Amino acid sequence: MIYKISPRTMWENAGTTGVFAGAPVDIKDGFIHFSAAHQLRETAARHFAGEQDLVLVAVDTDQLGEALIWEKSRGGDLFPHLYAPLLASAVTEVMGLPLDADGMHRFPDFIP
Repeated sequence: MIYKISPRTMWENAGTTGVFAGAPVDIKDGFIHFSAAHQLRETAARHFAGEQDLVLVAVDTDQLGEALIWEKSRGGDLFPHLYAPLLASAVTEVMGLPLDADGMHRFPDFIP
């Protein structure tokens, strides 16, 4: 399983077509940025600090085929990048990602 953090409205707009082409940064970079579960907290803090009304999209990697490539990024850690649009059929769950009282994103309990 890999995860995408997205503004709710952007994800909902993609949901109407069944295809998510990516956020502006994804389109600029030529691939859709994802995170593994253990990378989510850092990704949220680094790229979405204080943002409200986000969703956490869970994606089944078995549905992505060869378009999913794990590439080195921050500190040499491997991050999942999708070199194709994300089809809704690969999404297993969409969860809200609210802020807690300290302004940090509150992740589901299964995220380390």
